[in-house]
Amino acid sequence: MTLLAPARPTVLPSAPPRRKRNKQWIGALYAAPTAFVVGMFFVVPLGLVVWMSLHHWPLLGAPTLNAPENYAGLGDDELLRTAVWFTLKYTVVVTVLLFALSFGLALMVQHRRRGVGLLRTAFFLPAAVGFASASLLFLGLLSDEIGPVNDLLAGDAYVSWTSGSPNTALGSAVVLVLWRFAGFNMLILLTGLQAIPLDVYEAARLDGATRFQIFRRITVPLMRPTIALVLTLMITGSLLAFDQFWILTRGGPDNSTTSLVMVIYREAFIELDLGSAAAISVVLLGVLVVFNAIQLGVLRRRSQ
Repeated sequence: MTLLAPARPTVLPSAPPRRKRNKQWIGALYAAPTAFVVGMFFVVPLGLVVWMSLHHWPLLGAPTLNAPENYAGLGDDELLRTAVWFTLKYTVVVTVLLFALSFGLALMVQHRRRGVGLLRTAFFLPAAVGFASASLLFLGLLSDEIGPVNDLLAGDAYVSWTSGSPNTALGSAVVLVLWRFAGFNMLILLTGLQAIPLDVYEAARLDGATRFQIFRRITVPLMRPTIALVLTLMITGSLLAFDQFWILTRGGPDNSTTSLVMVIYREAFIELDLGSAAAISVVLLGVLVVFNAIQLGVLRRRSQ
């Protein structure tokens, strides 16, 4: 009986080392422009800001090392504490209202029917206006002297919408943000809604599920990645709010609408202390990094 030798496994010829190195160099060349842009416009400025935060750095004059005085003095700044509290309150109010409005608009124009295209366009149009331009538009509408809002809403009573009281000033900024960003966030949420297969909804209806049950058990769970993205954009944008308060209220009345970024601006260009402004910026950046890390961690756990 003749025994057959076992067949040898077929070994595919590997690419020559020189060809591999050439592919690696080609990949590096493709990535080089992006790496250069990120390094020059993000990594280098970030390193400079951290370095500035460790110095007493006047706008005009030579910097001197004073670490960690800039960070230690943040807790004694009363205006900064007021700005932190106001920014957090503003973030909560804007996030809740803007998300509810955007989600409601997305659900309203989710299905194709007559007039839906016109509504989608009308809801998204404010997003085409620059934020500074939108702030100037609202400043004119809410003007104490020539603004038409007083004539329409207040009648004979005089109301100073942007500087009369902290509540009216905050409300004016919130309405501006809702008008400007609701359509943009609606578009993102609408994209997530349209990615849900229609078969899932039809199967739920055949099983006797109500509209609320479908929304709670199907729409919201399948929309979690999109909702996480929208919430991240809303919260990050609210924590970095500047234009609406600088143009509408100038931080008033009595610094009641002064945001964190406005404090950074004042420290840098009014107090002429770039070191203190850089320290606040680094702390704010750290808060945003921690928040986004927690958000991504929660999203990954729920997606598994």
